[in-house]
Amino acid sequence: MAGDWNTQIIEEFRANQGKVGGPFEGRELLLLTSIGAKSGLPRTNPLAFVRDGDDIVVIASKAGAPTNPDWFHNVRANPTVTLEIGTETLEATATPVTEGPERDRLYAAMVEVMPGFAEYQEKTDRVIPVVKLTPR
Repeated sequence: MAGDWNTQIIEEFRANQGKVGGPFEGRELLLLTSIGAKSGLPRTNPLAFVRDGDDIVVIASKAGAPTNPDWFHNVRANPTVTLEIGTETLEATATPVTEGPERDRLYAAMVEVMPGFAEYQEKTDRVIPVVKLTPR
């Protein structure tokens, strides 16, 4: 179950100052806490990210599934989010970038760091959205 998988990663992240092992060993992850679009409850998801100047960029890949992940709908409905990076917690504003040269540039930056994201785009017919997280 995805929830259990995420829960284990979140617990490991928080217990080890933002470091996790397994398939993410040596990779930089963040925890994104958004407010549920329907529930109004906080939802936390571990995500890979890259930096773009002062912005932090995440990808709504859902591993190439045909639909966007729930957290993407949450940030569209409620763009104020909380990020945990390492031992730092900060507020940010989420801005979806769903098409065009900016989206393509940011997606390519993620593929450069984590090539698996190229496979995710190949697996689906949807254009996988990028989300810029701008710290407040």
